[in-house]
Order: sequence, then C-alpha cells, then structure tokens
Amino acid sequence: MLAYLVRRLLWLPFLLLAVSLLTFALGTYGPGDPVQVRLGARYTPEAGTRLRHELGLDRPLLAQYGQYVWRALRGDLGVSLRFTGRPVSDVIGRRVWVSVQLGFAAVVVSVLLGIPLGLLAAHRQGTWLDTAVISLALFFYSVPVFLTAPLLILVFAVRLHWLPTSGWNGLPDPHIIMPALALGLPGVAGLARLTRASALEVLGQDYVRTARAKGLPEVQVQYRHVLRNALIPVLTTLGMALATLVSGAFITETLFGIPGIGSLAVESIFQRDYPVVMAITLLLAAAFVAANLLVDILYVALDPRIRYR
Repeated sequence: MLAYLVRRLLWLPFLLLAVSLLTFALGTYGPGDPVQVRLGARYTPEAGTRLRHELGLDRPLLAQYGQYVWRALRGDLGVSLRFTGRPVSDVIGRRVWVSVQLGFAAVVVSVLLGIPLGLLAAHRQGTWLDTAVISLALFFYSVPVFLTAPLLILVFAVRLHWLPTSGWNGLPDPHIIMPALALGLPGVAGLARLTRASALEVLGQDYVRTARAKGLPEVQVQYRHVLRNALIPVLTTLGMALATLVSGAFITETLFGIPGIGSLAVESIFQRDYPVVMAITLLLAAAFVAANLLVDILYVALDPRIRYR
C-alpha cells in the first residue's frame, strides 16, 4: 500500500507541470491583453510597452514559463495583475476557505439525501416509491444551477422571507443554506441512482442471505453487509465531490455573491489576471489528485480484500 501511495504522489509534479504549461500557453496566446485591462483608459502604446517590459510579458514563452516554475518551486506564485502589488497566495487564501465551507455543506446535502434515498429505492424496487424517488432525484439533476438558484431565492427569500438572498458569514449561518442546496441537489440524483444500483447488487449476494439465515438483526445486516459493500462504487463519485471543496462553484458563488474561489476565477478570467488563473488551475489539479488518492485509501478501509501493489 505504501509503495502504491508513493508512486501516485511521484506522478503529482509531472501532472502539475503539464497542467501549468498548458494553462500558461493558453494565457499567453489566448484573446485579450492583461496590460490593456490593467491600464484601462490610461492605455497608450508607449505605456503598454513599458508595463509589458516591467512585467516580463515581452520575453519568450519558455523564458516566462521557466521563471514562473522556478518561483513556484520556492512558494512564490507571482503577483496579481488585477490587485496591484498583492501576492497571488494572499488573493486566493481566504477565498479557498470560503469555497471549502460551501463545498462541504453541498457534499453533506448530497450524502444525507442521496444515499438514504438510494437505499430506500433499492429496498422498494419495482414499487411506486422506487419510481418516485428516482424521478424526483433526476428532476433536480436535470435542472441547471442558474435556474435552481433563482427559484430558491424566489421561494425562500422573496416569498417566504426565511433566508437572506446573498452574502457570506461562514459556517454555520443561514446565508449558506440556499447555495448549499443549489450546489448539492444535483448530486443527490447521481448518488441515489448509484447507491440503488449498488445496493441491489449486494442484496442479491449469498453472504447477505447467509447473514439473514443466521438470524442477525436486520439493522446489522444492512450496516455491516449491505451498506459497506454498496458504498464502494459510491466512493468514486464522492471523491470527485470532495475535489469541489476547494474548486468552488462558478455559477453558484456568482449568483449568491459568495467571495469564494469560483467567483474569483470568473473575475480573474475576465480581467486577464493570469497569475491568479494559473494558481487556481494548479490548486484544482492538486485537489483532484488528492481526492482520488483518498478514495483509493477508503476502498481498502471499506473492503479489506482490496490490495494495491
């Protein structure tokens, strides 16, 4: 197991290098000029040339990229072009924690609703309850966030006056309820369908029938034999959901005015703040690798028969 984890971790620098090179090239040759965005109405060809030279943007691509990698290895992710003089690490630091809280709340909503609904549908296979549960989950999955979020605002804020429309005060706070629902409800469908299919397969196994034949309490059968084995495929989906803890949600954070990493990414793209975009991209890549690695470890915890070499 240790050798497997070491091999996975050794691949991380190469993955980040490839992702950073691709993102750096897209930022350099993509549309828009960060110098014009930064100078705004004060832009002139002379001022643009001078600022481009100060920022090192007139150097060859490989020279710029090599300097960026060298600084990144020492913990320097550069300086924001939009927030003049502020290091990128300071710009994204607080935003990441905001997105982590929002992502955690959304994952909790998906897990607390999706897994029980999937188990309920599996135990009521072929009944109207099975059809109703899956149909309801698929409805929320098919409705995009930019429609779900305004609907939640209209019902809970405008009509009922139960929740605030926007803002952020962290956890726990009423401001997080609607964004967490908007971000977590689509995941309920995926978890419910996957849990249902996995539970149906486990319920037909010989060891479940044997456990019931031995007279074990149904609660113990469901927890030790059905739930633990049914969760193994579900962990893959949860692993991707865990990566959203730091990636944020672009649309959700923008609609609800949440100062997270998602809204920062949207603002940075429009403002051509490429150092911030680079840092966010590397953060997302590292988060997905870490989430996949955590899922592999949890596989072993749930099923001792799984071994990595």
